[in-house]
Amino acid sequence: MGVAYYRRFRMEIDLGNVDLPEPVLPDGFHFRPWDSEDLERHAQVKLQSFCDEIDSRVFPCLGEFTGCRKLMQEISRQRSFRPETTWLIVGPDGDAGTIQGLAHSRSLGAIQNVGVVPGCRGQGLGRSLVLKNLAGFRDVGLERVYLEVTAENLPAVSLYDSLGFRLVRTMYKAVKVEAARV
Repeated sequence: MGVAYYRRFRMEIDLGNVDLPEPVLPDGFHFRPWDSEDLERHAQVKLQSFCDEIDSRVFPCLGEFTGCRKLMQEISRQRSFRPETTWLIVGPDGDAGTIQGLAHSRSLGAIQNVGVVPGCRGQGLGRSLVLKNLAGFRDVGLERVYLEVTAENLPAVSLYDSLGFRLVRTMYKAVKVEAARV
């Protein structure tokens, strides 16, 4: 058993110093607000969004449905969970995106797991999810929001940068990996 290190960025946005446009969804898509009855739907979108991506190596729970469901249960049961920042995007062919938010203090929020299923990427759904989430944080009075992203996920890093997030810290996550068999 070996260890791999993944570089992660903590990025933060000051909601008082950024003009957030209204999220725009393509025709046939709509936002569905948090409902505890939809927990498994969020978990399924997480699985579809992350199972074949680098994040499932960094966080193995994202590579299986039971792990995604447990993660959603843990997020939604926290006292800091903010339903106003938690959304599904539903499209003509089913659920297409998910995002959740936590309030770590009276002024600081945290975005959790921005996920868009592979077949729906490239349509601005990720941007719309983040904008809807940030509007929810702003509506409940939070001033700053942060997220963490794997540095190799260049499309996500670029999206967050384009919305006004700034890099505030670089971290490394150690992950156990099986040694290559020769």
